[in-house]
Amino acid sequence: MKVMVILGHPQPGSFNHALADTVVETAQELGHSVVFHDLYQEGFNPLMSAEEQHAPVFADPLAEQHARELTGTDGLVIIHPNWFSQAPAMLKGWVDRVFRARVAFRFNEQGRVEGLLKAKVGMVITTANAPLSREAEIGDPLPTLWRETVFKPSGVPTFVYLPLTPIVVSTLTQRQAWLAHVRELTKQHFPAR
Repeated sequence: MKVMVILGHPQPGSFNHALADTVVETAQELGHSVVFHDLYQEGFNPLMSAEEQHAPVFADPLAEQHARELTGTDGLVIIHPNWFSQAPAMLKGWVDRVFRARVAFRFNEQGRVEGLLKAKVGMVITTANAPLSREAEIGDPLPTLWRETVFKPSGVPTFVYLPLTPIVVSTLTQRQAWLAHVRELTKQHFPAR
C-alpha cells in the first residue's frame, strides 16, 4: 500500500511535525511505501497562475510531482493547524494546484464530477487552540470542507477527521496520548498487508 502524508505547518519541531512523524513511522512499520511532503520545508509554491488553471500541463515540476504521486496513492493523510477555522493558505494552494481537474477528478458529458483517485482513505488531522466546546458552538467547517469538497469529489470513499485541541495548554501526557491515538488510527485505516 502506498500512503501519501502531507504536512502543512510552517514551524519546524511543531506538534504537527510530531504527528506527521508518527503517521510516517507507523505506516512504514506496517510495511507500506510512504511519500512524505513538508510543504513549507520544500518551498512548495501555493500560487496558481491564470495560465496554469486551465492548462492540461503543469507549470511547476514540484506540483506535477505531487499530482503524479497523488494519483498513485492508496491513502492520503493531511496534517495541519486550524487557523481561523481554515487550513493554512499554503495547504489551500496545494489543494488548488494538485487536486485539480484531470488529476483528482473530471467532468463527465453531463457536467457532473467524477473522481479519479484510487485512494480508499483520506485522513485529516488538525490542531487548534480553541477547546472542542467552542468548535461545537460555532461549528467546525473543516470536516465538511475536506470530506465534501476535496475527498468525495475525487472518489475517495472513506474520510477520517481528527481534531486535536487545545494544543496551547496541552501537557506532555496529553500529547503522548494524542500521538498514541494517531498511531492506532493509522493502524486501523492502513492495516498491514
